[in-house]
Amino acid sequence: MQIYFSPEFINEDAQVLNVVSDENKPMGYMAFLMNDEKKKIYVYGQLEDEGVNEDFKDLVKPYLQGLTKLKPELEVYSYLTVGGKKVELEAEKKE
Repeated sequence: MQIYFSPEFINEDAQVLNVVSDENKPMGYMAFLMNDEKKKIYVYGQLEDEGVNEDFKDLVKPYLQGLTKLKPELEVYSYLTVGGKKVELEAEKKE
């Protein structure tokens, strides 16, 4: 099953993205907040169906990489779950 982001709320420092299936069925959400003063990006999200765990990782990784390119000085803090279980994303650093 393919999953996609569907924007719910967007401004300069925050976004809320619904996660929907290819049939437009709600699957969960992801949100981020940027805090320039504290040099941090907070990312959190939750999906209900464990069957889309790998698809969620494949969707989130490039999105987070894009966010870090916008403001590379900000540290990313994330907590993502699928079916109540924490999703671990491998951090890839380019040097």
